[in-house]
Parts: sequence; C-alpha cells; structure tokens
Amino acid sequence: MFTIGYATKPIEQYIAQLHRYGINVVADIRSVPFSKAFFDYHQDALREHLRAAGIRYVHLGPELGPRSKDPAHYDGTGQVQFDRLMQSELFRQGVQRLSDGVRKGFRIAMTCACKDPAICHRSLLVGWALQHLEGRKLQHILHEGELESQLELEQRLLRLTGTVPDMLTGEKAALRLAYERQCQACAYRKPATPA
Repeated sequence: MFTIGYATKPIEQYIAQLHRYGINVVADIRSVPFSKAFFDYHQDALREHLRAAGIRYVHLGPELGPRSKDPAHYDGTGQVQFDRLMQSELFRQGVQRLSDGVRKGFRIAMTCACKDPAICHRSLLVGWALQHLEGRKLQHILHEGELESQLELEQRLLRLTGTVPDMLTGEKAALRLAYERQCQACAYRKPATPA
C-alpha cells in the first residue's frame, strides 16, 4: 500500500509516479475532495485523469479523512484527536475497505494534498493505524517520486519533533510522543466561530 500527495505537482508527474509503482487504484482520503489552487485535483477532474490513465478512483474521505463530523473526536480547542478518530466504526470500515482491496490484488495509493507525508493525516492517522494496529507495510511516494516507508517516516518524526528515547522514555514511548507532538502541530482544527 502507498500514499501520494499532490501539492504543486503537475497532474502528468502525479500519474507518472503512480504508473512507476504499478498503482491501479487511488483512494482519495481528503475530507473535502477539492483543491482551491490545483484544479486538476478536484474530485471529478482527478477521477477523469485517472480513468484516462487506466487507474481506478475511490473516495474514502468520509471514512479516512481528517475532518470528522463527530464532535466527540475533537478536544476543547476544536482540534481533531486522531487517537479518538481511529477508534470510530467508520474509520475501521475505511481501513477494512483498503485491506479488502489489497487482498483482491489491487495496488492502492491513498492520496491527499500535503506535499510532505510527515505533516499529513495520511501518515499521522491512517499510516499509524495501518502500521501499528493492522501490521501493514506502507510506502509514501514523496514529491520527487522516491519512496519513504512508514517506519522511515517515524524515524524522521523523532528528529523533526526533537524526541529522543532515554532511560525513562523507551523507543516505543518516544515514538508515540513524537506522533502526539506532530499531530498537535498539524492535525485539523475547526475554524474559530465569531463571537
């Protein structure tokens, strides 16, 4: 299973990268499958580009997107809490759909807008769940087309967040702390409503 971001990427480059890794299904995991700046990635346009390239499209935003409709998934500041979201039945159904697709022989790439998976829910939410709850291997197709595994990304998160295992915080606990810090910095937050 793979992920790919599209920010600033021409659609031709995006499709070439999908072909390079033999991807035949794109699972769009955006809560809102539209782009204000990159019109080739509006849901209908993306579906058509992929169809022309021989790649199937499925929207899994309701299941795996970062903007939950359930108020219980948010903290008091309006920020989504990925640990709560991944416990939901809807999220588990989305993960199951991905697993079913892989079992049927599809090569799936989850897509979202973020250029770097280290700041995106495709690694911080879905990647964490696939790696640590489902035991699935995940590869992120980076902007220029090289691959970074979820495990390599986790090592990068430790460096990015300045989290270092020590005698009081083992490697597993440090990794969990690094995820929490990155989620705090990057997870969706509801816009403030005017008073």
